[in-house]
Amino acid sequence: MSNETTKNNDLSALSANLVETLGKINQQQVEMITNGIKSATDVFLPLSKASIELTNSFFNALLQILQNVLSAIVPKPSTGEKKLIAPGNPPSMK
Repeated sequence: MSNETTKNNDLSALSANLVETLGKINQQQVEMITNGIKSATDVFLPLSKASIELTNSFFNALLQILQNVLSAIVPKPSTGEKKLIAPGNPPSMK
């Protein structure tokens, strides 16, 4: 009877250790996933901010280029040229 009690105690201790070990393994898996998500977020946020700033700089440069091209194409009226009269605004008689 004593031998059987010892076996039951050993089996009980073994099952308790097994459950404890499985709990620790699951906790470590959760921590690894949490740390992986946090690391991915820490990498993604600066990259997204940099890409937004790069896109903004690109479009600002493109706008500057278009403004320079337009100013080179569209002639500016000189002092000797007649200006166009907008509809609805008759020329003044002086």
